[in-house]
Parts: sequence; C-alpha cells; structure tokens
Amino acid sequence: MILMGSKSDLDFANRIGAAAEEFGVSVEYAIASAHRTPKKVLQIAEEANSSKEPIVFIAVAGLSNALSGMLACATFWPIVTCPPGSSEDLPSSLRMPPGVAHGTVLGEQNAALYAVKILSLGDPALRKKVGDFLKQKAEKLEKDNSALKG
Repeated sequence: MILMGSKSDLDFANRIGAAAEEFGVSVEYAIASAHRTPKKVLQIAEEANSSKEPIVFIAVAGLSNALSGMLACATFWPIVTCPPGSSEDLPSSLRMPPGVAHGTVLGEQNAALYAVKILSLGDPALRKKVGDFLKQKAEKLEKDNSALKG
C-alpha cells in the first residue's frame, strides 16, 4: 500500500509502485494526510490491521511528514517512508518519538525493493525473485568491471 500525503505525490508514488510490480507484488494507492484527513489515515490503518495478507506501507509525504509516524502508531504492519522532495523533507521523516518506528529509504526503486524484501520474509517465491534480482545486479557490475579491464 502506497499512501501519499497529497495528489502531488502521485508521479513519485507511481514510480515506486512500478518498481514493486516488477517483482509481481500488487500495489494499492491511497491519498490521506495526517494533517488534513487524520481520520482517513486511521481508517486505512484499521482496515489494514484486519488483513489476513501481509502488508507493507510505503508512506510518501514531504515537508512535515506526520504520515509515517501516524501510520506507525496505528498499525503493526511495517512502514517504509520515502520522502519525495528535497533534502529539506528528510529531517521530519527521520525524527520520531520513542516507540514510533519506521524505516526511511531514499529513492523510489530502493523503497520498493525494501518493501519487497520485507514481504519476501514470508514468501519463498518472492524471496527467490529478490535473490535473482540481486544476482543480476552483481553480474552486471562484474560485466561492467570486466569491460574496463579488456
């Protein structure tokens, strides 16, 4: 579930979703703001808490990011925060009070990969896809390195 703070985050969120879907992971999108629509954020978290299927939230919010912290307090599912904006958006994604835990990852592909790795903990087929992906990346790097020597 990719939860955005506003519609302006949609292009960024779509890139995260596309990267996750490359692993065969289905992605849902929603817009809810911890500042403007806190009841909706809590409703989404409550619905997720009753899911039988594992969920990883990717929170996409810039400026004053209360979205990931609010989700982290309202659901037991893991939260990956991926701020879409400039480095000015980063501090509010990193600083949370004790007991409010989420992971912050920069970059759309890395946020998707981190979420997929979390989901792969309970899914051997997905774990294999992640392993294959990592192997391909390593092989490409070795090939690039060999080209420099040749």
